[in-house]
Amino acid sequence: MTDTTCAWAMNHPLEREYHDAEWGVPVFDDQKLFEFITLEGAQAGLSWITILKKREGYRSAFLNYDLDALAALNEDNVATVIENFDVVRHKGKIASVYSNARAAKELQEEFGSLSNALWQFVDGKPVINRWSAMDQVPASSEVSKEMSKFLKKRGFKFVGETICYAFMQATGMVNDHLTSCPKANVE
Repeated sequence: MTDTTCAWAMNHPLEREYHDAEWGVPVFDDQKLFEFITLEGAQAGLSWITILKKREGYRSAFLNYDLDALAALNEDNVATVIENFDVVRHKGKIASVYSNARAAKELQEEFGSLSNALWQFVDGKPVINRWSAMDQVPASSEVSKEMSKFLKKRGFKFVGETICYAFMQATGMVNDHLTSCPKANVE
């Protein structure tokens, strides 16, 4: 990669690695999608590098995002997570993982998969944007607002329109790599 990589990914090697390997690459696996819902919700109000540094802690704390196992747990587990794992120590964000897992299981039943429920917002294929500068990339969109309303109505927490847009970027529903970035045409 050259120095034309998206500017946000140039500050730390973990960001660069994440940018080059994952950001904007389409994800259809329910477990991986739930990981990103969790991480994007945890990131609210914090820097993405903070979350990337704690990513392994999240995987351990939340059972590698096994929806069945997480849905069986509840808020009683929050103190254990805070005491034993390297995660953002926000009780509400931690508790939301369990209720979000239950809500995700309901979407799986209704839509056949979490992937089907979420990818419907972009008609099952990535939206490829053509931004030339970081200040052109929006923090939310009409589609992320719709997704946020949809998820909240079904019991999800920490899924506001900005979080949903970041989720869409992370999982490749939206490709917001700058046109100068070698990853701009990943599909």
